[in-house]
Amino acid sequence: MSLVETAVRGGAFFLLILVAALLLRDARRVPAGLFGALFASGVACYAVVSASAFATGSPAWLLPPRFVAMGNPVVFCLFAAALFDDDFKPSWWHALAWLAVLVLGASCLWAGTAPARIGFSAVGLACNALAAWYALAERSVDLVEVRRRLRSVLIVVVALYSTMIIASEIVFPNGSGGGTLSLGISAGLLALTMVFAVVLLSVNQNGSVIPFGLSEPQPLPSAVRTPVAATAVAERSDRDEDARLLAGLRRLMEHDKAYREEGLSIGGLAARLNIAEHALRRLINQRLGHRNFNAFLNGYRLDEVAAALADPSQEAVPILTIALDAGFQSLGPFNRAFKSRTGMTPSEFRREHLGRGDRLAAE
Repeated sequence: MSLVETAVRGGAFFLLILVAALLLRDARRVPAGLFGALFASGVACYAVVSASAFATGSPAWLLPPRFVAMGNPVVFCLFAAALFDDDFKPSWWHALAWLAVLVLGASCLWAGTAPARIGFSAVGLACNALAAWYALAERSVDLVEVRRRLRSVLIVVVALYSTMIIASEIVFPNGSGGGTLSLGISAGLLALTMVFAVVLLSVNQNGSVIPFGLSEPQPLPSAVRTPVAATAVAERSDRDEDARLLAGLRRLMEHDKAYREEGLSIGGLAARLNIAEHALRRLINQRLGHRNFNAFLNGYRLDEVAAALADPSQEAVPILTIALDAGFQSLGPFNRAFKSRTGMTPSEFRREHLGRGDRLAAE
């Protein structure tokens, strides 16, 4: 292994281990911290096991990091899910999927045949595709602006790079691509690691990003700080503008019931308020606390449905009709959203509330 490759891989390895340690330390307040730490560790292991020095033979001590690297496609997929899906919850079958990929990788390593390697690589490609889907699927309805940008920058770059590595391993098995390919992979690892370190260590507990670190931005030096009076005026003006926009937004949602409209997008709602899309995202996210535009709309829809189901005068109206009138497009997503919010199915909710009303009337 050349001195340049050693230096590049060594730099990537130690930086990745540092990233993993910091993410693990802050895993409680960073949504994807645990999976980010596991992913960084897996990439660090790959930086070691894929070195050209081990192309012709692997010492026994290399097996543990090799197994960790083998399971990294699944970890990457879980990392993307934890980072971008607000409803994601780890479960036992995620661990089972990781273990299954590990067993498959070990069997491929033992068999050493081209079909086995291609099959294992296909699993990795499928995981990358799923991670990219997580990153891009709800980008248009993501209200956390910096996380929305992160979707198309970080995850897609990682997915593309991982795909190129897997493809190179299919085309050039057992390091047959030579030192140039190994050095190229090393340089890509280092560049990717630097992006990973700068961006991921900036994800805070709200899913937003604080540039270059987990701490809040420090105040500007007094010499360049905006005068207190001017700052107060600007903040008051911003609050007044936000109050005006919030009033307009509530009028559209509560009086005009815009949430009932089929295909309502954040762009269409912003146009009706005569503001930019990013301004509406900031308003709903920072002032109302929503992270997803569909969840924001569903809040109004579920309020309307719950009120209708508890109304004795609408007892004969089918639940599907009530859900469709409120803006839901199909029964499945409605049922899941309703049960997630109330802990009951719509039928159970209606029986309980109408039954309670009957009991109160009898008393």
